[in-house]
Amino acid sequence: MKIEDWLLEILACPKCRSPLRVDAAASELVGTSADCGLAYPVRDDIPVLLIDEARDPAADAVPE
Repeated sequence: MKIEDWLLEILACPKCRSPLRVDAAASELVGTSADCGLAYPVRDDIPVLLIDEARDPAADAVPE
């Protein structure tokens, strides 16, 4: 997955407008807001910034 630094600087979460960080292992861009934190897929090096396509990592976590 390759996201140019200049592009990452201007991208934001469509839901909460927080900056995004790269999660290369999961091929996702993840919102940095603690309230939202949605993870958006990157397919063929193109970020898919659609809320309907996003994954909520907090919902995937198993409570102990």
